[in-house]
Amino acid sequence: MRQWLEDVEARHGIDKLTLRSRQLVLASFAILLVLVIYRGFLVQGDEFNWRPVVAFVLPLVLFLPSIIGQRARGHAWLAFVSLLYFTQGIMLATLPGQSVRGLLEAAVAMALFAGCMSYARFRSRQLRQHQTR
Repeated sequence: MRQWLEDVEARHGIDKLTLRSRQLVLASFAILLVLVIYRGFLVQGDEFNWRPVVAFVLPLVLFLPSIIGQRARGHAWLAFVSLLYFTQGIMLATLPGQSVRGLLEAAVAMALFAGCMSYARFRSRQLRQHQTR
């Protein structure tokens, strides 16, 4: 696996891979945020309450400084948090009438995981490469 990643880095260039993985992170983060906000509003009863929305959104929003600041370590931690949303999506997919929404949330969470892990790897290697120049 390591050799394959190094071949991919040599073939495509570390800067291009970093940019592509960042684009995947931004897109999947935005989609997951919209899905989670939508789910927070769906669990509302007759009376509107912000607590479910905040409970679903807060773990993602806490990583905004890391995403904006392009910090590799923050992206690595966000990858692990995205697994919680993957689990929630799978659990939601088992409910009657919620399978499409649950599978969509799980797929977007997996895309976020892959993008964050890729970005963490490529960004740290990119920074190391620029320091040696």
